[in-house]
Amino acid sequence: MRHRKLKHQLTEICHRVWQKGWVAANDGNISAKLPNGTFLATPTGVSKLTITPEMLINIDENGNVLDRNKKLKPSSEIKMHLRCYKDRPDVNAVVHAHPPVATGFAVAGVPLDNYSIPETIIVLGSIPITPYGTPSTDEVPNNIAPYIQKHDVVLLQNHGALALGADLMTAYYRMETLELFAQISLNAHILGGTKELSEKDSQQLISMRAQYGVTGRHPGIKRYSPR
Repeated sequence: MRHRKLKHQLTEICHRVWQKGWVAANDGNISAKLPNGTFLATPTGVSKLTITPEMLINIDENGNVLDRNKKLKPSSEIKMHLRCYKDRPDVNAVVHAHPPVATGFAVAGVPLDNYSIPETIIVLGSIPITPYGTPSTDEVPNNIAPYIQKHDVVLLQNHGALALGADLMTAYYRMETLELFAQISLNAHILGGTKELSEKDSQQLISMRAQYGVTGRHPGIKRYSPR
């Protein structure tokens, strides 16, 4: 029952990601961890608009396909997802997409590391840009590894964005928060620049994470350093 429910939820999120314009054609990939330690993953070469629960692929921790029907293959970027699950036992879902404004920051090489919006400070903190890696290779998982120890959302240089969560909706909502924050940051830049909150105010907001039941990791008040 839980397996079936998760399939339908993952399919719904695929449709939301497409409807919001965060992916085009067959872009993006989403995965979720099942109670038995295996994973559901979106297939390669399929638009997120047309994905159905039956198309989702069950894989093991090494990316091997466990479904009887092996006509569809998992996303070529599944290595990035599996690295997140391996390095972060608290993560049960991963969303990778190309939200236009946030990806614009990634392409421009501008991290979203200002502490200016209370909701973003509480949920995400600073959002770094990980070094570029060729998609579908080991470069991407290796390059994100130091960053996901402290961050639940990262920008992928010249590529897109990655969001982690304790469940599918959390990972999806973090991608939503990222894109809205990117839009606000761009508008603030056009209007003359971002006015950041004080360190004291930012620290107070971060201390409220437990109060709001926010899960995952946070970089804290210090601007990003992977070490």
